[in-house]
Amino acid sequence: MAKAHAQGQKPVYYLTPEGARKLREELEYLKTEKRAELAARLRAAIQMGDLSENADYIATKEEQGFVEGRIQQLEHILRHAVFIENNGHKDVVELGARVTLQEEGYDDEETYTIVGATEADPLRGLISNESPMGRALLGKRVGDVVEVQAPNGTMRFKIVRIEYTSGDTA
Repeated sequence: MAKAHAQGQKPVYYLTPEGARKLREELEYLKTEKRAELAARLRAAIQMGDLSENADYIATKEEQGFVEGRIQQLEHILRHAVFIENNGHKDVVELGARVTLQEEGYDDEETYTIVGATEADPLRGLISNESPMGRALLGKRVGDVVEVQAPNGTMRFKIVRIEYTSGDTA
């Protein structure tokens, strides 16, 4: 999920401004609404008596543990985040680039945005810079052909277009 620059250094989480905003929103929700909801559920479960056989109490305590762990994880990620920003027009694929590709032998084009592993979501076209495709694209230019190792063999893609937007990757 994160990449440490060298042995013993703190991990780095690459985030787009949009990705950071979403993580901050999730953190705020968990710390306010979700914590309050779980506290109310625990109070209700405790009032029911015998906690050793109270399934609501046990389930709520487990969920509370998960929520607190997620809060710690989000705080850690945001504390060590390196923000991907558009620093002007670029003709090379870097983090934050929206890259349009054409697979060799096919007419259809595919478009992906290169993001850090923390906000990667391939189904939404957000691929990690650490993925095989992401690693193959970094540093390349329009017209370059990249090879990506896939389970069923090597796939070749030609870079058709590289775009950088102003912070919105979704």
